[in-house]
Amino acid sequence: MVALVAPSKRGRARLYARHFEGSVHGAQAVTALRYFHRKVGRPLVVVWDRLGVHRSQEVKNFVEAHSEDFVLEEFPAYAPELNPEEGCNSQVKLSMLNATPESVADLHRQVRAAFVRLGRRHTALRGFFGHAGLSLRGLT
Repeated sequence: MVALVAPSKRGRARLYARHFEGSVHGAQAVTALRYFHRKVGRPLVVVWDRLGVHRSQEVKNFVEAHSEDFVLEEFPAYAPELNPEEGCNSQVKLSMLNATPESVADLHRQVRAAFVRLGRRHTALRGFFGHAGLSLRGLT
């Protein structure tokens, strides 16, 4: 799963997510970046952790070829408390505590539904930034 929290034109925080089965590699990260850019509709500043896939040659080449659409920044090493996405993941995991999926496909549906519900909670999404000491103010 790859997620992006971004301000919308109306000043509300929005959650976008792309789900992938298995490990995420460069091709999936590029697919997610394309998806997020299409959904948001304007250039993106992407701030992410130092996961190897984020620094892969495939991602670097893609961002270099689309430098007008993406600026990449990294969180400091070993600093999940600075990543607002961690708050999203924690909320989704919390909402899944009593889930009883009947199959892996059912689990995927329930997780996607949890992300959709969280995506409607604009105040919570802004709160994840506040918890990390960040603000969405001025980004809309």
